[in-house]
Amino acid sequence: MKLHRRELVKAGMSLGAGLALAGGRSLRAQTVDVAPTHFDDGTVRTLAQALAGRSYHAPPKDLPDSLAHMTFDQFSSIQFNPEKTLWGQDHLAFDVQFFPRGYLYKQQVDVFEVENGAAHPITCTADTFSSRDSSLNISAGEGFSGLRIRYALNRPDVMEECAVFLGASYFRAVAKGQNYGLSARGFAKDTGTPTGEEFPVFRAFWLEKPATGSQSLVLHALMDSPSLTGAFRFTIRPGETTLFDVQSTFFPRVDISAGGIAPLTGMYYFDANDRVHVNDWRPAAHDSEALQIWTGAGQNIYRPLTNPTDLQLSSFSDAGPYGYGLMQRKRSFHDYEDLALHYERRPSLWVEPVGNWGRGSVNLVEIPTPSEVNDNIVSFWRPQSPMKAGQSYNFTYRMYWGWDTPWPTHLARIHDTRVGAVTDHPDRVQFVLDFDGEPFRTLSDPASYHLVAQTSTGSIGAITLMPNPDINGIRAFFQLTPGETKLCELQVQLANMQRPVSETWLYRWTP
Repeated sequence: MKLHRRELVKAGMSLGAGLALAGGRSLRAQTVDVAPTHFDDGTVRTLAQALAGRSYHAPPKDLPDSLAHMTFDQFSSIQFNPEKTLWGQDHLAFDVQFFPRGYLYKQQVDVFEVENGAAHPITCTADTFSSRDSSLNISAGEGFSGLRIRYALNRPDVMEECAVFLGASYFRAVAKGQNYGLSARGFAKDTGTPTGEEFPVFRAFWLEKPATGSQSLVLHALMDSPSLTGAFRFTIRPGETTLFDVQSTFFPRVDISAGGIAPLTGMYYFDANDRVHVNDWRPAAHDSEALQIWTGAGQNIYRPLTNPTDLQLSSFSDAGPYGYGLMQRKRSFHDYEDLALHYERRPSLWVEPVGNWGRGSVNLVEIPTPSEVNDNIVSFWRPQSPMKAGQSYNFTYRMYWGWDTPWPTHLARIHDTRVGAVTDHPDRVQFVLDFDGEPFRTLSDPASYHLVAQTSTGSIGAITLMPNPDINGIRAFFQLTPGETKLCELQVQLANMQRPVSETWLYRWTP
């Protein structure tokens, strides 16, 4: 569950070029037959459905010892041969490079290029990679572990990495001006449950060669695990916001009651609301600061993240949600003061369902972490009804990798959440919320507003509002008296005399 996220991020950014895959041999040999010439939009779905009817066989992981046990520094020392860049000489808006197998990424992944309705395997040859470390035997063409997509994202004359598919079913992307942060996955199974999590894998990719001048790239992926298979079609459009249009179909091998659709995974270490056990010189460190939900009933929920003492599971029941995401709102360097990691440049990731997903819940898993090395936050959509073996399930959605949500709002928004002690009342907890946004452009007098605050247990008091001219907004103070309880679910909205004017702030307090 805990991933070595810092090394994964570095792997996606520091290899001089990504690496390639062993042209199709493992997929054909170990799973189902792949026609070497024909490919259309139904090909991967057909493969996934056929694969689900067979017992699971993991993709090859066998490697020479020097590759299987290499360090991160050795993995980083491997260089991709730029002459092997897919479409590198074709003057297209995109090109693709590949990652080698080894270190944490032992699984072999097959990759195909699709052109004019035909799929051709991309092979790893003796000259695909090189390394200054003579102890690494990388000339045998051991295949690929993933791929990186490049695009002239920030400068018209420079091809830069804008998306990576590497490790299990993980993928990540950035928008213009951003650095890598949180990841997405193809599927989440048993996340945060006592049974232990299962990690499906992308075992093959098909890259459609884009037309000259096209600003979108289509990538197909075949997912597999002991419990299910899946077929994905990604349409990727990099830019000021990088868009992924995702069409997914799942074929369970077994009944799945704890499945997660469109899962998002990131890191939250600390911020002003949660740093009791953290001795760190920086103001904050996280990929994302909150879970945000736009419910099917039209409610806008903002739930700050925490780094809890014990694993925390939260479920937000809904029907036909408009979207959800892990958001990073703090965009100033001084919010983090980190010259190396630049958390202020990490993407927010918003998931917008296409079509009505029906009843279910947005789930949030918060896992204790002693450092920022581990991914410890997961969010996903869980359908209310279990997924049944032998059936198929379709989910279509759009992902926005960018600076904020893709839709404007007239509501006041949470600018910051701060939590601390009350010096003269050790039995109380002080909360300070800053609101900013559209309502205060015309009316910022605190006397015009009041705070609607409630808690599941304990009591709330000492409510005060005052102007915050630094953000042209309002600062709200209130105190929680939890009593003997070990958990309080808090809900707060700012309102005027007619109605609420802010998004709904939710918070789970634990001692």
